[in-house]
Amino acid sequence: MRTEWQIAFWLAMLILVGFAFYMFASVLAPFVAALALGYVLDPVVTRLQRFGLSRLAATLVILLIFVLLVLVVMFGLGPVLGRQLAGFAESLPGYADKLQNLIAGEIGSLTHSYGGDWLKKLGIDVPSSADDVQKTIGNFVGQGTQYVGNFLRSLWTGGQALVGILALTVITPVVTFYLLLSWPEMISTIRGLIPPRYRATVFAISGDVDRALAGFLRGQSLVCLFLGTWYGVGLTLIGLNFGFFIGISAGFLSFIPYVGSSIALIFSVIVALVQGWPSLGLLGLALLVVGSGQFLEGNILSPKLVGGSVGLHPVWLIFALFAFGSLMGFTGMILAVPLAAAVGVLIRFAVKRYKQSALFRDMGAA
Repeated sequence: MRTEWQIAFWLAMLILVGFAFYMFASVLAPFVAALALGYVLDPVVTRLQRFGLSRLAATLVILLIFVLLVLVVMFGLGPVLGRQLAGFAESLPGYADKLQNLIAGEIGSLTHSYGGDWLKKLGIDVPSSADDVQKTIGNFVGQGTQYVGNFLRSLWTGGQALVGILALTVITPVVTFYLLLSWPEMISTIRGLIPPRYRATVFAISGDVDRALAGFLRGQSLVCLFLGTWYGVGLTLIGLNFGFFIGISAGFLSFIPYVGSSIALIFSVIVALVQGWPSLGLLGLALLVVGSGQFLEGNILSPKLVGGSVGLHPVWLIFALFAFGSLMGFTGMILAVPLAAAVGVLIRFAVKRYKQSALFRDMGAA
């Protein structure tokens, strides 16, 4: 087969797989979660086999421990999180209104006291009253709320076939069990489909992808556990309303880079500012909890546990999050980092081969 036909074939396969992911994005979340769990837990099952357990017994032990941990978390933390979620959803509009009024009043007084004349000289219109300031801020907040709402609705519709929490809690363990049970055979079958002349190259690439994904999935899971505990306990101890819910949610969403830290910062600042006004002490404590968590995560935990395993530039990572999120909703955001890491490995391999090719050498000689 000519090289052109091979390239065309693999491009067609890539487009077909991408189209299938897009079409079935609404039902993929439980299976993606199961695949990630199987990938993370397979080395543990393999290690238990070395102690004399069969594959079935090792899989049952691991899955039983995992289900027990999930049940403990659900029944131990679930009621508390449920109450705080309901209260937070009910109180959030009131917090937004109070925050808008506070910002409007402060900006109006500061503008007229210190910067009004200079702004007029620069040709910038200055609101003449606090009502004008509030109207301006209201328009800005309205546009921002509309953007966030549209984004969240896209995540919801794209993740509609998360089929709710029931699908994740029931389907995921079952699929994980079957994946773990047949994992060696599945990998062996996939490897057997690779043409012999390309196996060395494909195995080298897949090894790089495996190291990148393994480092990210296992390391980031521990980072999320730490951040959820740090934020939840810390924000609760300083007396922040709904602090435990905000902290646990931020820790869970930290699996998606930049999202968890943004959630913790934005909502803790909003609640602390409104709850503690006119005192800024609670705001300072909230910033201390979130800032210290980010410092520990960025300077100690991630370098040690995750390291440079993904090997992606932050700009490329942010683009991947938004691109996959808009296409496939919440499932796309979960898949963004692993897929971006795999693409990064392929691009580095292609660049390396290009520099070794006759085309690069001939162009360099010319």
